[in-house]
Amino acid sequence: MNSDLKIQDLGETARTDSLGRDLFSQALSRHGQKLERGETATLQINVGLLCNQSCRHCHVSAGPQRKEIMDSETVEAVIAYARRNRFNSVDITGGAPELNPHITRLIEGLSPLTSRLMVRSNLTVLNGIEMEALTALFIKHRVILMASFPSLNEEQTDSQRGPGTFKTSLNVLRKLNSLGYGQTDSGLELHLVSNPNGAFLHSSQMQMEKRFREILGRKWGIVFNRLLSLANVPLGRYRQWLTASGTLEQYMAKLSSAFNACALEGLMCKTLVSVSWEGILYDCDFNSAAGLYLGGRRIHVSEMAGLPAPGTAIAVSDYCLTCAAGAGFT
Repeated sequence: MNSDLKIQDLGETARTDSLGRDLFSQALSRHGQKLERGETATLQINVGLLCNQSCRHCHVSAGPQRKEIMDSETVEAVIAYARRNRFNSVDITGGAPELNPHITRLIEGLSPLTSRLMVRSNLTVLNGIEMEALTALFIKHRVILMASFPSLNEEQTDSQRGPGTFKTSLNVLRKLNSLGYGQTDSGLELHLVSNPNGAFLHSSQMQMEKRFREILGRKWGIVFNRLLSLANVPLGRYRQWLTASGTLEQYMAKLSSAFNACALEGLMCKTLVSVSWEGILYDCDFNSAAGLYLGGRRIHVSEMAGLPAPGTAIAVSDYCLTCAAGAGFT
């Protein structure tokens, strides 16, 4: 894993108080709160950092040159772990999960073990006939697609994700719609994820969903089930951009001022266990990017028989403010 993803690098920019607590821990203390695990219901799997894009906001700094990929042995260990515990939801992420050579085996192995199997897609990776077989596999197993579509503005999207991304994403969305994704009563769920780049917080999710639905429908005839409006997490390439642009402190201050103690109950880390491409367990994919192990020690998924115990502490750092800002991050 590249050094820019290690938690040690956060120490130079993360502010702490006299007790050495990070900004998030300070916020918890001010509100008399603590962050502990509940009942784990979701398995998140990061199958690797290989991606066809090098997005400016990426918290794992994924890209075409990354070599970190979950191998077949780890894939089988993950499937075995899911078989032992029967998660309500399974969330496959990356990089671009579609580029992992073992993605078909992973989906076929996990599909019978959960009622909600999700894949996070950047959309452009699904463009082209070479991905038609994988799309058919998604349909066969009723895979829920969480599709990145950061902005309705072409220039903003292409600046964040690369030239031509906006138009290619529209083409893929239209293709998915034609196959039933996002259509009423099709059973094929298509959810959009909006997180435009910049040192600002996201707008109201309800207002943004209404706007996306109206404009995508009117201009391009595109439909979807839901839109998730998320703030970007200051890790990886996004933290590097914030630092280089001199806006890291400004962004962290915005996150801190938007802290919402009521959002803590719904944080995904309370009900989720995350597996890295190496098979190591974390409280979430952000902690995986930062190198903060589940329970404070390096545990391989093959060594974990059951689920993390409710009531155990969750590893935190300053970037956790993102998940507790405003309406929260799920």
